[in-house]
Amino acid sequence: MKILVIGTAGREHALAWKLAQSPKATLVYTSVMAAASLEQGGKIKFNPADISTNDKVIAFCQAEAIDLVVIGPEAPLAAGLADALRQVGIKVFGAVKAGAMLESSKEYSKKFMDKYFIPTAAYKSFTDADEALKYIETLTPPIVIKADGLAAGKGVNICLSKENAAKTINDFMVEGVFGGSGSKVVVEEFLEGREASIIAFIDGDTYKTMPVSRDHKRLLDGDLGPNTGGMGVYSPVLDITEEDIDFIREHVFDKAIKGLKAEGVDYCGILYAGIMKGPKGINVLEFNARSGDPETQAILPLLEQDLLELILACVNKNLKDFALSAINKTSVCITLAGRDYPVSGSKGLEITGLDKVQDVLVFHAGTKLENGKTYTNGGRVLSVVALGENLADARQKAYAEIAKINFDGMQYRRDIGEE
Repeated sequence: MKILVIGTAGREHALAWKLAQSPKATLVYTSVMAAASLEQGGKIKFNPADISTNDKVIAFCQAEAIDLVVIGPEAPLAAGLADALRQVGIKVFGAVKAGAMLESSKEYSKKFMDKYFIPTAAYKSFTDADEALKYIETLTPPIVIKADGLAAGKGVNICLSKENAAKTINDFMVEGVFGGSGSKVVVEEFLEGREASIIAFIDGDTYKTMPVSRDHKRLLDGDLGPNTGGMGVYSPVLDITEEDIDFIREHVFDKAIKGLKAEGVDYCGILYAGIMKGPKGINVLEFNARSGDPETQAILPLLEQDLLELILACVNKNLKDFALSAINKTSVCITLAGRDYPVSGSKGLEITGLDKVQDVLVFHAGTKLENGKTYTNGGRVLSVVALGENLADARQKAYAEIAKINFDGMQYRRDIGEE
């Protein structure tokens, strides 16, 4: 099979890497430049073509006789790429636009959760900044403020004071730091506890969950600094018990599948539930209509089965017959970012030491290859993934190999996976 992976980040490198391991995969096209050069089997091919719109993706698929499209990021899902591919008979793994609304609109997602009795924090939404400011005055911090639309995982601010909340409202709604995505905001109850991510493969009727992971969203050690797209992940998460997972299946995914079907959504893709476990029990913080980044880089190496077979089971609607399991290892993924991330990206700085790393996986995101050398070309530059017998073992391996990698201004968290 010839497969096209949509997206340019570390998540998409990991998807291409895992898909290429399948005997059924003959060629995997990717827009991640470094992925092809690192693939020893010759199955991964860098695709320099412009596939930035639905029509261009379809034209590429038809010209190259693509058998399957796998969509990584949220923006193409929200733009209806899966719908467009389905309409012309091209197999696709990715939520249709109506399903992607669970991520592309925070307000829609909250209303969906309320309608189908999925546990979540109390909230109110606003399109008028003055009304939002008046409401904030009635609250006791911390106050959670979310941009309604897509913001690359950065449109959430936990405000520890009313002053910070007012500034966030101004930044989102008046200054437009996230463009139209912040023209509407959701002001949400703050929930105490520990977060975790549950990622499920769905064929429309059935779902199968991957090992639980825990993302570290803040830029700096100790969960300080601004929100980012994700600075590191570990999996599995031992404080999420089997009893908790049973609860999440019954009260989150079972209800979500039922709700999507009731809304007439044929959902074939990944549904990601960000949950909080704390004094108020287990609640859903957010839904994403795709796999996380860097969660994907951490959990795919744990998948025991063939990823292509798993995706085809979803596309062909026979997921119920697929036995999904994970190897008995712990995975730690650490993001290496540029100096000015998350404000801006890092470009044109040579990355050294990649040829020296051993016994870890390195997935490329913001990189570019020129004349046999690797240079920075984005905010989150690399994901380094180590597998170990336990969390301490995996952390030690990851950080030992990161010490061999260098580029000017490289920053990363030193506390990923600390319990």
